[in-house]
Amino acid sequence: MKTADANTIAATALKDLAEALERGMSDTLVRYLAAQARFHRYSFGNVLMILAQRPDATRVAGFHTWRTFGRTVKRGEKGIAIFAPMRVKRRDAADDDERAGETTLRFRVVHVFDVAQTEGEPLPEPAQVGGDPGRCLDRLRAHLASLGIAIDDEVPFGAEGCSRGGRIGLKPGMAPAHEFSVACHELAHELLHHAGERPSMTVRETEAEAVAFIVCESIGLATNSASSDYIRLYAGSAETLAASLERIQRTAASIIAAVSAEEDAANDPADRGRCCVDSASVAG
Repeated sequence: MKTADANTIAATALKDLAEALERGMSDTLVRYLAAQARFHRYSFGNVLMILAQRPDATRVAGFHTWRTFGRTVKRGEKGIAIFAPMRVKRRDAADDDERAGETTLRFRVVHVFDVAQTEGEPLPEPAQVGGDPGRCLDRLRAHLASLGIAIDDEVPFGAEGCSRGGRIGLKPGMAPAHEFSVACHELAHELLHHAGERPSMTVRETEAEAVAFIVCESIGLATNSASSDYIRLYAGSAETLAASLERIQRTAASIIAAVSAEEDAANDPADRGRCCVDSASVAG
């Protein structure tokens, strides 16, 4: 694909993304945020305890919290032990002691359960990219290898991907379209945010997700409100996007050129439409 063509695609996609950001949060994002607010945030120590007992845990909550979501713990499931803080009255203070009535912090063991240990109503989830990336996913992986960027499945608790400067982590089991989007996002971090001055998290996440949005749009994936919702989660806006247009467009164009099937399609008619920017077969 010619650079001019890739830049045109990027410019059009950026305009669409800016308009989506101007419209504000989608109904899907509103429901998701309302649900997230009801989940407790666990300390680093408790996260380590959770992963030690259930390495594949993704979202955990107590028995009664799950019931508020219309879900129940499956019969026979074993709880995950964590420490919960509690305040108790001091036992070493006499009635006339000035410390009488004071409390001290103690910890007790409580049990939580991963979502996979429950059943019932589905949880609100943020929008995700849909469709079929075809051979573009393999081309993207090959492009990462050509850049000397390794791929593994080591990601932080609750994350789907991470960029560590020369290494990208991708959560196993993602649908191909979603994996393609996350990999593009992390590649953008690799290209933009591991050298020179490091911008704020809002700028970093806006730039990376905008790049992923453009590349996904270019191969015909259904982006829905996934990218605009993600940027909103990190307090990004159309103004944040506008301030980084050149960086986003340049980075997206380089990835589009790497995953484009235009050259292969010319040599192999059977490949045409599998990963081209004008493909209709992967749009849904």
